[in-house]
Amino acid sequence: MEMLVRADGLDVNEVPDGYVIYHTAFDRVHYLNKTAAIVFELCDGSSGPDDIVARVGQMFNLDDETAREVIEACIRSLLKEGLVLYRSK
Repeated sequence: MEMLVRADGLDVNEVPDGYVIYHTAFDRVHYLNKTAAIVFELCDGSSGPDDIVARVGQMFNLDDETAREVIEACIRSLLKEGLVLYRSK
């Protein structure tokens, strides 16, 4: 089973409305809003995408379809930017 984990080499700084993350390997700065920051935090190696969708959906009281669409888009973005990656459990 593949789990999502945060990438190495990230300098994560909490700000009032989310996170500012400096990705040292790519010399890039990323801004995550509060929702994206929660998704990022849940990428701790203990959850796969379906688990994260369900947990965030419950936190924000979203219906399953809305939660899946929005949260999967967030996960795809985090993967594309190299902030999280898949690891086999």
